Parts: sequence; C-alpha cells; structure tokens
Amino acid sequence: MNKINPNNLNFLNDDVNTVAKAMLGCELERIIKGKIIKVRIVETESYDQDDLASHAFGGKTKRNSVMYGDFGHLYVYFTYGMHYCCNIVTGNAGYGSGVLIRAVEPLIGESIMDANRKGIGGLNVSNGPAKLCQALDIDMRMSGHDLTTNPFRLIPKLHLPESEIITTTRIGISKAKDSLRRFYIKGNAYVSKPW
Repeated sequence: MNKINPNNLNFLNDDVNTVAKAMLGCELERIIKGKIIKVRIVETESYDQDDLASHAFGGKTKRNSVMYGDFGHLYVYFTYGMHYCCNIVTGNAGYGSGVLIRAVEPLIGESIMDANRKGIGGLNVSNGPAKLCQALDIDMRMSGHDLTTNPFRLIPKLHLPESEIITTTRIGISKAKDSLRRFYIKGNAYVSKPW
C-alpha cells in the first residue's frame, strides 16, 4: 500500500473536478482550545473561474482573491447573511478555483462539534456546508489559512476508487445547475442529500 505524506498537498494542484473527487476520504484536523477534532470529507462540489456558479467567475475581486492564490489554502465566505461555507483552493495560482466542502463525517471530537452546533448532534452535526463550518468553528478569520499548518490541516488519504464515488449536479445554485460537479462517497450517512 502506498504511504501518504500528511504534509504534501500537491494533489490539489490539478483540475478542480479531479481534486474534488480526490478529496473524498481525506481528513480535516481542527484544534480548538487545545482539543482535536478530526473529520472525513464525504461530499464536495467543484467551482472555477470558467463556471457561472463560481465566486471566481468574472475575475479576481477583494472577496474572492484567496481563490486565485496558492492551492492548499482555505477560502471562507459568508452567505445568506448568516452562514459560513469553506472551500479548499486548487490548481495554479492566478487561476481561480476551489472545492466546496459540503459534508464531513466526525471521527474524533464529535462532542465538541455538537457543542459548537448548540446541541445539534447526530447526522445533522456536519451534513451540510454551513453546518460543518459551525461544528468546526470556521469563519472569516480562517479565510486564507494554509492547510498544512495548525490549527486546521488537510490530511491526504489514498484516493477512493471510482466505484465508491457518486457524481451528480450541485445543490442550492441557480446558475450552471446542470453541471455534474458534485461528488460524494456512496452510501455515507453524512452526505447532505443523497441522489
């Protein structure tokens, strides 16, 4: 079996759709007040500057500038006046692209996640992009964060076989809604909305 270097995020320097699939099964480790939370990524969506639904579409702005930076950084945005969502920047610097983390499965520290979600636990603790940001205490302070460093790291894992990945249209968008750019682990209970 191949060994994975937990500090090597070079797999993110690829086409955003390829990366969105490769992220499935990878882990995120968050440290909050000295306590570790670890989750597995189970659902993603891809976005880039050529995609009408992407924040990067139309060029670089103050809001989306992180998406045009180096791969392996976190792009956080505020939506609907109440929620945060997070993307992991992919590809070459200068080309705006990122992968939205849509859902994660708790591995370690689920009680901390429940508390961050004000007592909402079980599948609802992290089965949506805003839910997981609240559970992991991710807000605008984290935008631009280098995911090879604490207190929030992306830990690569071996890529899943295609047979374990479902590809569908994205959720909650009005533009480019027929694009097949949503990916999730087949049969995982934490997926936000199975196909």
